Amino acid sequence: MMINNFTKLDFSKKISEIKGYPISYSKKIIEDLIKLLTNEIKKGELNLKNVGKFRLLNKSKRVGRNPKTGEIYEISSRQSISFISSKKLSDLINN
Repeated sequence: MMINNFTKLDFSKKISEIKGYPISYSKKIIEDLIKLLTNEIKKGELNLKNVGKFRLLNKSKRVGRNPKTGEIYEISSRQSISFISSKKLSDLINN
């Protein structure tokens, strides 16, 4: 399996190629989109029709262990994001 890292700059360049916008304008679009998504996800849940559902998860603190040294330490509480793709997106990927 090949890992393909797709950066914000790559995304901006693709938008520029497809739509003919300057790269600086495309970067602004991407930054604004990320800010919008972040603010909506912080409210708890974001459902994008035909894309999927983003949910904010609260993970409590827990005890962890370094498998190499066996050292025990505390993993702090934090927030994480869960994404469940829509059936339509899954179908597009699998076909």
